[in-house]
Amino acid sequence: MSEGLSRRSAMRLFGTVGVALAAGGCAATVPPGSGVRGPSPAAASVVAARPGSAARIDALLDQLTLDEKTALLHGARDPAALGQAGYLPGVPRLGIPALRFADGPAGVRVAKPATALPAPVLLASAFDPGLAREYGRVLGREGRALGQDVLLAPMVNLIRTPYAGRNFETFSEDPGLTADLAAELVRGIQDEGLIATVKHFVLSNQEQGRDTIDVVADEQTLRETELRGFEAAITAGAGAVMGSYNKVNGTYACESKQLLDELLRGGWGFDGWVVSDWDATHSTVAAINAGLDVEMPDGTHFGAPLREAVRAGSVPEEAVDLAARRVLTTMDRFGLLTGRPTARPARDASAGARVARRVATAGAVLLRNENATLPLTGAAARSIAVIGPTGQVPFVSGGGSAHVVPDRAPAPLTAIRQRAGNGATVRYALGEDVYGRPLPVNLLAPAADLDDRVIGPGRRWSHEGAFSLPADDEWTLVVHYTGKRPEVRLDGEELFPVRQGVAEYFAGGLLGTAPDGRAVRRRTLALAAGPHRLAVTAEGGEEGQRFRLRHATKASRAADLAEAVKIAKAARSVVLFAYEDATEGRDRTSLELPGGQSRLIEEVAAANPRTAVVLNTSSSTVMPWLSRTGAVLQMYYPGQEGAGATADILFGDVDPGGRLTQTFPADERATPVGGDPQRYPGVGGRQEYAEGVHVGHRWYDAQRVAPLFPFGHGLSYTTWEYEKLSVRPEHRGLRVEFTVRNTGRRKGTEVAQVYVGPSPELKLDQPVRVLAGYRRLTLAPGEAQRVVLDIDARTLSSWDPAEHAWVLGSGRREVFAGRSSRDLPLKAKAVVRSR
Repeated sequence: MSEGLSRRSAMRLFGTVGVALAAGGCAATVPPGSGVRGPSPAAASVVAARPGSAARIDALLDQLTLDEKTALLHGARDPAALGQAGYLPGVPRLGIPALRFADGPAGVRVAKPATALPAPVLLASAFDPGLAREYGRVLGREGRALGQDVLLAPMVNLIRTPYAGRNFETFSEDPGLTADLAAELVRGIQDEGLIATVKHFVLSNQEQGRDTIDVVADEQTLRETELRGFEAAITAGAGAVMGSYNKVNGTYACESKQLLDELLRGGWGFDGWVVSDWDATHSTVAAINAGLDVEMPDGTHFGAPLREAVRAGSVPEEAVDLAARRVLTTMDRFGLLTGRPTARPARDASAGARVARRVATAGAVLLRNENATLPLTGAAARSIAVIGPTGQVPFVSGGGSAHVVPDRAPAPLTAIRQRAGNGATVRYALGEDVYGRPLPVNLLAPAADLDDRVIGPGRRWSHEGAFSLPADDEWTLVVHYTGKRPEVRLDGEELFPVRQGVAEYFAGGLLGTAPDGRAVRRRTLALAAGPHRLAVTAEGGEEGQRFRLRHATKASRAADLAEAVKIAKAARSVVLFAYEDATEGRDRTSLELPGGQSRLIEEVAAANPRTAVVLNTSSSTVMPWLSRTGAVLQMYYPGQEGAGATADILFGDVDPGGRLTQTFPADERATPVGGDPQRYPGVGGRQEYAEGVHVGHRWYDAQRVAPLFPFGHGLSYTTWEYEKLSVRPEHRGLRVEFTVRNTGRRKGTEVAQVYVGPSPELKLDQPVRVLAGYRRLTLAPGEAQRVVLDIDARTLSSWDPAEHAWVLGSGRREVFAGRSSRDLPLKAKAVVRSR
């Protein structure tokens, strides 16, 4: 619905669950990786309170002064910082240790190197909750080894719009799949003794206007879509929750009593702490009374203002005690108050690398494969042209707080050459220049070499010169620097001004840093024929710096394109790497590949139809060039081991077993939010989730819109057959059985998927089909396996806003099985019984 909720409705919305379903609304416990709904048991060491915990916390609270209690409720400067995101000072006189908080959706982001895991969206593409737990264990172990106590992960917001800048940091557009993965990732992180922080609570699904946007969603929509992942993470025992920047139905998330107190704690029984996103706290009294426990990164509201509010009587000290109790209780649960903290493990970089490689390989999605373009075998594997900047410079991770600097990250070109062997010819062409070429030394009058200037400590250097263009041109100027960003003015305009907030701090995972580690900023301008003036000023600062100014022009772009086409014609096969660099702090402005990449693909594929495009992109992409290509492999941001994993798939050493966790639209206008600014990015600071429960693939089904590639899609190097579907009622749910057979000539991996249609007995809005279960299978040629999936009562239920509870969708329901949301060869009907 588009109207805001009344306060009374909101109170009911965020109250207790109400009518319980069988087994607490979940299926029976199942092994990780089964794809069946229902959380597996959380590690006892981090879920249950320690004996005597309540008495221990009571004793501490009795001894803490007001100043000490409030010091536990806000961030502060770390006197011995390790490069982490946040720091919570302890109380040394009482043995309460400080806490360090690290960013970490895809690796622990600190000053020292860490394992750069594949982006969570690539992990999700494996459809393997068991693998998600392994991924979480790497995060947990490395976080502890690198001196951290709290990890700001996982992100479980849904992929609602393909434009959202952080889609690579989360899992899927599907609520059920997101819930499965969130639960196991939390368990994995906390298996190793690190506190997981599930984020961003809630409805934080875009970067544009994220600090102020008021997101309006009705009760049923919230319960059936965005809240599913958070609820699963809480059920799995998450120690902390991060409140989001945005408003929800008129109130900032970090001061919403309905969200933090009535739903999170009253409805789901969460007993950990709630921490604000960085600078997402907007008040003192409203926030503490709503249930926010910790303000980050400082004490703007929960420092002196909170103490003053207590002394003035506007905040009862009991509210401070309650927040401090939650912090201390969670610390105690993780063994941080024992006086004998568990020794931190040594970092095992090799083990992290092995998991990174396995995840990147498992999640690789083969979108297209015509005329056996892949795998590369025989003559096709002995003569290869590799094209594109991310063929030579590995695209490890996206930008923002998820960006991780690893120990090492080989280039795909290196991995391809190693795998092809000494008898093969592998040539490389840049195709698209992202870092620029040196400016000619004699371009300016007076002349200056701007390609490697060294500025000493405390020194300042400047130069101004004139140049003239014989014809109109398009230039991209690129500055690379190690210290304070140089000031570059063209015809009096400053090209690289300092931006506000995260737009300055986060500049992308690829384009923001040169291969040698220098920071990079770029600007593209149309330049008219005639005279121009260029002025550069740089300061050395305390440590000195080096900088260079480079450029790309129409002529250099044409030369790069011509070289790519030339080597493509001379090769038997082409592997073309294409990129899109997303980051926290900004949304995408187009779903097309940036720069001249579309033209590059078209011309290279015209020169050699055996062109395989490898996409290092954050989310769905439109592909006007698709029909000209031989193959398309979606690798997202594959982490430090992405080069080897990509080679594994290209050469057929591993079958591509990944499947899309988001729909790829055929047209930018044909998405759940396309063409409706009220849905995205919002109008007048207000955004409506008018699609209701029809998020992602559900919207495409409801609107009968044909996507470019559907949810669940992914090709294999072998062939598959589905047969013998049977469905029967069982325990207020359904048991589904069918056979999957590998009918090809090679070993392969398949993700068998089950969807269920609406209940005829519910008068609520329902999706055409919901994902009800899945199973990842690896079968030898000719091998068949009988798949058994239990669909639990929660999956078969809808949230009734009149009853404020889950209601079972009983009656005769249709069940589908197949390879994707649009490839479902098997269907049957069965009656869901309410008892």
